[in-house]
Amino acid sequence: MVTIATFNDPAKARQLKRRFQDAGLRTDVHNEAPLQQVGFMSRPLANAKVMVEDTDFEKAQNLMVEWEATDPDISAALVRCPQCSSSNIEYPQMTRKFMTPALVGVLCALKIVPKEFYCQDCHFTWSNREERTIGRLWHRFFPGSESGTGAS
Repeated sequence: MVTIATFNDPAKARQLKRRFQDAGLRTDVHNEAPLQQVGFMSRPLANAKVMVEDTDFEKAQNLMVEWEATDPDISAALVRCPQCSSSNIEYPQMTRKFMTPALVGVLCALKIVPKEFYCQDCHFTWSNREERTIGRLWHRFFPGSESGTGAS
């Protein structure tokens, strides 16, 4: 299955799932809220993913374009990449496939490592303005990822 839409609110994802099912597509909602809360010690964001069968992706994409134009609830609730407009997003930006995220999750909880959104299609990362980190320490060791400040 392929992610067609990502939401912060699972209720919006379930609503979109029903619309796809009414259109005859097989869909599922994958909710990462427990993983984000426990595994990554994070407030769930971009956690509700509406997924469709690979063979139905093109039809689902066409329906999404139509629904986004006519239904402001869907377009306002979607989480999209600011660079490529994909909805194939992960938050936080860590892989879910290995034990290393547990260590990074602790560093994120201590606000040493910033939590960022990650686009799986174009690999762009961007920050959540609500999450504050110990920015000076992070950007001292990883220069170039801080925007709007000059070197002194």
